[in-house]
Amino acid sequence: MGCNGGQVATPWKWFTKKGVVTGGNLGDNIFCYDYTMPQCAHHVESTTMKPCEDIPQVAPKCESTCPSNKAIDYSTNKFKAASSYGFGMIDNVEKIKADIAQYGTVTAAFTVYEDFPTYKSGVYQHTTGSALGGHAIKVIGWGNEDGTDYWLAVNSWNNTWGDKGLFKIKQGDCGIDRQMHAGRP
Repeated sequence: MGCNGGQVATPWKWFTKKGVVTGGNLGDNIFCYDYTMPQCAHHVESTTMKPCEDIPQVAPKCESTCPSNKAIDYSTNKFKAASSYGFGMIDNVEKIKADIAQYGTVTAAFTVYEDFPTYKSGVYQHTTGSALGGHAIKVIGWGNEDGTDYWLAVNSWNNTWGDKGLFKIKQGDCGIDRQMHAGRP
């Protein structure tokens, strides 16, 4: 359901039960299954990329071969997670930090407000505007800036948005701490 209501636990469950193959950007042809659309200018002005509204959406097909690199065997390229788990509302921030430190990134979702697409730097905190919907991102770390604890995250809107594709969001803001999910290899 994309940005219209998908849940961060759903892809993790798929990764655990069905597995996924390697992938890359459109046209890389290095991995098994490249992304089906080019990068686009998402919430930014660009002279090198088309606006995302102008890019036809191409849904990936369910394949049992490697369409991007025929030299790769699909069945041996498929990887599964051993487990997936969410961090409930009662889990504390320290548990999430420990999981990131030990196992790597965590998938998170939060409510996007009208002031978020214009983020450039610093720690984002919702201050103005209405809710636009939910958004899933990858949390890669944490820190403290001027007394504000934040999550460091990678946004999927490309590396020309925000701070080279990254952003800091205040811990707990926009519901982010209540919607985190991860897995183990």
